[in-house]
Amino acid sequence: MGALVYRRVLLKLSGEALGEDGRGLDPRVLERLAAEIHGLISAGGQVGLVIGGGNLFRGANLAAAGMGRVTGDRMGMLGTVMNALAMADFLSRAGAPAGVMSAFPVGTFTTPFDSPRAVEWLEQGRVAIFSGGTGNPFFTTDSAAALRAVEIGADLLIKATKVDGVYSADPLTHPDAEFYPHLSYDRALREGLGVMDAAALVLCRDHDLPLRVTDINQPGGLLRLLRGEALGSLVDRGREQ
Repeated sequence: MGALVYRRVLLKLSGEALGEDGRGLDPRVLERLAAEIHGLISAGGQVGLVIGGGNLFRGANLAAAGMGRVTGDRMGMLGTVMNALAMADFLSRAGAPAGVMSAFPVGTFTTPFDSPRAVEWLEQGRVAIFSGGTGNPFFTTDSAAALRAVEIGADLLIKATKVDGVYSADPLTHPDAEFYPHLSYDRALREGLGVMDAAALVLCRDHDLPLRVTDINQPGGLLRLLRGEALGSLVDRGREQ
């Protein structure tokens, strides 16, 4: 089966990955993702999870349509709570106990974020889902994912997307785009490759947290990553290949 190279990971999912055509929530997708994450727990992994809210609300888009950016971002943060609650339900159905923490008070629906308690959940075999972003407008869920990964002492940050790694341009619109199997934080920042936003990359770099960008639709891919397989693109301090 293979031993785990990375035991504690933070998985960042886009909200668009949860719905059909990037919108809403698709129970079939939630069921599949829950089964994948359950497999990580069964193998001895510890999983923190951050999910975006773009399938429900995207602050930048709302602002472009005339809504105040702060209001739009707050709606987006509430969207991440809704996605987190849905994922926790499907994880529980799959046999993986999960709890939801939020960066801001949400009544009795969630638990306020607390890093020692989150680590305790992880060590108990519970998936810790971190919702509400950072709790502040103007910060993306990429930044929240990097922040929570550092706070829980993750061995690896996984950004699961609809493409199989980092390219010099969008491979969906530029078929000749160059694939980068390995690059440094500084190169990703310097060339604006869209791996994550700048704040997230700087946080990863400053805390020497490796980042793996991979395709969420590859069956069994997450477990293979925890076992050290070189899927997707690795972003760290190393030299580019």
